[in-house]
Amino acid sequence: MRFFCQAEDGIRELVRSRGLGDVYKRQVLFDSTVVDVTDQLADPVELLFGVRLGGGTNIDRALSYARGAIARPRDTVVVLITDLFEGGSREGVVRQVGELIADGVAVLVLLALNDQGAPRYEATLAQQLADLGAPAVACTPESFAEVLGEALRGRR
Repeated sequence: MRFFCQAEDGIRELVRSRGLGDVYKRQVLFDSTVVDVTDQLADPVELLFGVRLGGGTNIDRALSYARGAIARPRDTVVVLITDLFEGGSREGVVRQVGELIADGVAVLVLLALNDQGAPRYEATLAQQLADLGAPAVACTPESFAEVLGEALRGRR
């Protein structure tokens, strides 16, 4: 799953996500196309099992979509969940992340885990993004909130 969330003053989200509270949440899935599934956040089971994507990975295109949907960059966190094996433009991914960060967006790259729970990702691109200020970390779902909190604290 790939998603980003953006804080908005005065918005009380009808769809509650554990631990996110009163934030405007968007979720975008991608392969070689981008699918915004924000309207399906009320039913996470259907979301997880109902969307079928396959073939290719275009992170650059997904980040471009996310950038276009961000209204308040300094109040926005983009969590990119991926193995970073880019099928599109690697340079585009680096550029998009750099521009998001320059705009004031906090970017966290959550690296993929294999079936045994070990990280599986393209290390060179992970390092390039980390060098830009987008921490690239691997963690279990149980430790995600702590990892996100640490990344946000490091931003200040």
